[in-house]
Amino acid sequence: MKLAIFTHIPWPEGADPAEIFSRTSEQIKYAEELGFHSAWFAEHHFSRYSLGSSSLVIASSIAARTTKIRLGTAVLVPTLHNPIRLAEDAATLDAVSGGRLDLGFGRGTFGYEYGGFNVDESESQARFQESVEIVQGLFTTTEFSYDGEFYSVNKLNLVPPTIQKPHPSIYIAASRTPATLEFMVSSGHTLCIAVVQDTAASLALCQRYLDLAKEHGRDVSLADVPFFRYFYVAETEEQARKDTESHISWILDIMQWRNIFQEGSEVPHSIDDWRRTRTTLPLSSDHVYENRAIIGSPEQCVTKILELKAQGIEYFGCNFDMGGISHDKVMRSMELFSKEVMPHIL
Repeated sequence: MKLAIFTHIPWPEGADPAEIFSRTSEQIKYAEELGFHSAWFAEHHFSRYSLGSSSLVIASSIAARTTKIRLGTAVLVPTLHNPIRLAEDAATLDAVSGGRLDLGFGRGTFGYEYGGFNVDESESQARFQESVEIVQGLFTTTEFSYDGEFYSVNKLNLVPPTIQKPHPSIYIAASRTPATLEFMVSSGHTLCIAVVQDTAASLALCQRYLDLAKEHGRDVSLADVPFFRYFYVAETEEQARKDTESHISWILDIMQWRNIFQEGSEVPHSIDDWRRTRTTLPLSSDHVYENRAIIGSPEQCVTKILELKAQGIEYFGCNFDMGGISHDKVMRSMELFSKEVMPHIL
């Protein structure tokens, strides 16, 4: 089983962004020491939910501090970028990291993220597909040209070229619409599974991916699919719940809160003020514990990971740093994972 670490790089009120970035780097360096295969970074904009507005910049910084761990995006939102510039930045990161880049793409969460970039949500599927095709084309073709509905490219040569040939692996999050899954499979890319989707639904999506790939004559395996879950291990289940409950609640609250904004965002406001005035509640933390997370004692975590392994999952991603949980607790959880969980799942 390959192991990954994943982070949204959350930014709770009162936290210093520079310190958060520094601690994230420490966590990735420690993951490399522990033998993790890869580290993945989300892209979000204008929100305390995530400091990952420039995930390729973040990954480049961490590339300079590591030597072996692969660096992935889960996911970049290409519809919010110029695809030519995106290809250049990705190729540069692939070069400076020594060929350690994995590219995950997705259509994002819409709302004020799309509005802030003045991108029409109704065009997101077509823009997304064109962007991915252009990035891949620039990776693989000299004097690449493309004439689409939204983008045109005329005889461009990508500088620098990617180190990985024919290009870095491309993963696509396809949780929303069949059109994205169809595009992913027909284009020869690989599925990735987000933390925000329930495990049962994620496994069902994996099966649709396998079935559709078979229809297209592709031989794919779930062993290549990164499967991310909220993750935390402590000496006991009680301690694991105590350490994480307020942070799981923060994630659920910020996801609900940020979705009410059509313009602006929640950044200048107080989450406690909003909590006192909201009229509906988000999902419960118990729902996350039962359906989106592996959180508990070492024995419980081993059992749940092996259950996923029995379903064909061979690439498991841990979101240790969730909702502003302290750096010390994240590092302790990672250490306990390496000593008490990893020997039983690898």
